Amino acid sequence: MRKILAFLFLVAVVGSAAWLVVSRERAGCAEAAPPSAATPGDLHEALWYEKLAGGLVRCMLCPHSCRLPEGRIGRCRVRQNVGGKLYSLSYGRLATAHVDPIEKKPFFHVLPGSRAYSIATPGCNLRCLFCQNWEISQMYPWEVRTSKASPEQVVAEALRSGAESIAFTYSEPTIFYEYMLDIAKLAQAKGLKTLVVSAGYIQPEPLQALLPHIDAYKVDFKAFNPEFYTELTGGSRDPVLQAMKTIRASGVWLEVVNLLVTGQNDGEEEVRQLARWVRENLGDDVPLHFSRFHPMHKLANLPPTPIERVIRAREIAIEEGLKNVYTGNIPAAEGDSTYSPTTGEIVIERKGYYVVRNHLTNGLAPDGEKIPGIWR
Repeated sequence: MRKILAFLFLVAVVGSAAWLVVSRERAGCAEAAPPSAATPGDLHEALWYEKLAGGLVRCMLCPHSCRLPEGRIGRCRVRQNVGGKLYSLSYGRLATAHVDPIEKKPFFHVLPGSRAYSIATPGCNLRCLFCQNWEISQMYPWEVRTSKASPEQVVAEALRSGAESIAFTYSEPTIFYEYMLDIAKLAQAKGLKTLVVSAGYIQPEPLQALLPHIDAYKVDFKAFNPEFYTELTGGSRDPVLQAMKTIRASGVWLEVVNLLVTGQNDGEEEVRQLARWVRENLGDDVPLHFSRFHPMHKLANLPPTPIERVIRAREIAIEEGLKNVYTGNIPAAEGDSTYSPTTGEIVIERKGYYVVRNHLTNGLAPDGEKIPGIWR
């Protein structure tokens, strides 16, 4: 009886939260903007949109393809129709800026042990019920304390910090596309690496235009089950699969993270399907990270993912032929480190986000095996 009641409770929690997502999504592309939404100083004309009859605009940045009448804001909360043009409300408005270990992103095959100057603006084009940064990602720009910073100022501050890269992270970089693009161009010209930490919910054309200015892209892939995307994120799965293939084909370094949400996407068969898809469509050397869910946002009543389930997910992915499989958000484990696929010996030893020993030389393990990634 207890198990039945627990199951019914779980269904009720997820069902109620999913209903909230659907309700918000229905209103999202037709939400009237408060008077504080846009002022002349905040407006930066967006890329990737088309003008329609009657003063409407259609955003073509992400798969939502919002059609917006005058004054309305898209589902991302940061793109508004003003006078028949689409404007970004987040350009130059930093919600946060920190210097983080690059492993925190997580990138395990990019400049190990280095620091990334990490920035975000408010907004997101998904509505993940388990979002860990909902205080900025699920807010409008005027609901969050922000500071103004030009692309030049961001790059200058990154250089002063001693970071070797700029990471667009925390919220969803896709929704501050124009700001990210301008910063990335300047950063690369100054010798900084550019990193995108994203859910990958973006249309192919803007993604392809962005990739020449990006060095590494991490995609938070939510679940292999399409219904998970619909019910728990307000998005859809297939555009993300396509985005990952586009990134991989471009030559930009790609890493994939799958957050295992308790009882939702952590079943062994679903994990196996994901690992198999990654091997067949992206390659056996693409790093795949399985991360433990902690109760958060609208799924705060769910229990954390059992640690053994995260460890088992890594084992399954290795069984499916993937060479670089990691675990996250759990105590120090085998999944923290990078191994030689030939000998099985540790070539980069980590404890959580920190590198303890790095035995690579120009990307080569001591046994001469080439480990793919971006190395010094």
